[in-house]
Amino acid sequence: MELTKDEEAALDGKHGETLALAYRVLVAIGDATGSDKLIPIEWAHLSGVNYNTIGDAGEEFLSRLSKDAKFKVKTTVNPMGFDFDTVSKYDLDDKFIQKQQGIRKSYEKMGAIPSFSCIPYQIFELPKKGTHVSFAESNAAIYANSISGLKTNKEGAFSALASAITGKSPCSDLRDEKNREPNLTIQMKVKNRDELTYGMLGYFAGKVAGNSVAISGAKNLDMRNCKSLCAGLGTSGRCGMFTLEGAGEKIDFDDKEMQKVRDELETSESGDIITLGSPQLGLDEISDLVVMLKGKSFKKRCMIFCPRAIREQIKNLGYAKKIERAGAELLYDCCICLTPLIDKSNVDAVITNSVKGAYYLRTSNGVDVNLKSLSQIVNEETK
Repeated sequence: MELTKDEEAALDGKHGETLALAYRVLVAIGDATGSDKLIPIEWAHLSGVNYNTIGDAGEEFLSRLSKDAKFKVKTTVNPMGFDFDTVSKYDLDDKFIQKQQGIRKSYEKMGAIPSFSCIPYQIFELPKKGTHVSFAESNAAIYANSISGLKTNKEGAFSALASAITGKSPCSDLRDEKNREPNLTIQMKVKNRDELTYGMLGYFAGKVAGNSVAISGAKNLDMRNCKSLCAGLGTSGRCGMFTLEGAGEKIDFDDKEMQKVRDELETSESGDIITLGSPQLGLDEISDLVVMLKGKSFKKRCMIFCPRAIREQIKNLGYAKKIERAGAELLYDCCICLTPLIDKSNVDAVITNSVKGAYYLRTSNGVDVNLKSLSQIVNEETK
């Protein structure tokens, strides 16, 4: 890789060991991916925030790093394991609470905006099209590339962290225009469509696609369906973007293929609790849910995960009271994936409309999953 004089100096440790470490990470990634240079980014979104994902080693690393590291660009962060405002309602391990607090403090000390959300594209103003960013949350990276016109790879926790510290990223993979052209088209053949259908389409596409994939027959996606597609695509493979124009080899996604995905992810015919929010629900989706719930209440415990950025809005609009009146719990700063709030010791199976949530509930939380669309949940699980 060709580095500037300032980058060479930082890599050599002339500006401190922390900056040198960050540059070593980026140079190693650049060398491995065929990049010839580092390029500036304007925004980093970090994963590795939930204690369940990084453990003691990660928490201790961030604590040491935060003693002298400062983020050079706008930096937002993924959800934590729980909502600190409501943590006293749950029987969580004191160690988990303490470690999660330590992780939060380390990120804030380095200059992160305490967003604790997996949907930064819904709660922050987006830069102009073509801007390079570094997003480690998979659904956000795919949304940024596919819908917002930004450029990012599906970054790992370390690469996005290094980019936040340096303000740079290797110019490789999806940052190169020629690698953003898909050579495979998934043809959407399922007629009855909802957000669950699009989540399963994404999960299917992620298994067979490379860096980029085309999806035909799926134009005019609303936000809920688009987020489900991005989340499903980011869960099952390395694909980092999609287009809605056909190109290259064609593969059908029909009822048969959709059933195969359902058979892989769904392990129960019902569930003890309902979870909504992987990705977290934005303001528009909360508004839609309030309309759907009018005069109804959940027959089972329902946990709804949202970004804190919309909390005051949904309170002021009266949505929070209406949702709580329907018997649901609103939780902020966390999401379905890897939360200790859902534990196999007290939950056998979960009902969700999220393909990404289903995958992690089953593989990480160890609980069974029943998949239903949001409309199906409201129709069948309320009274």
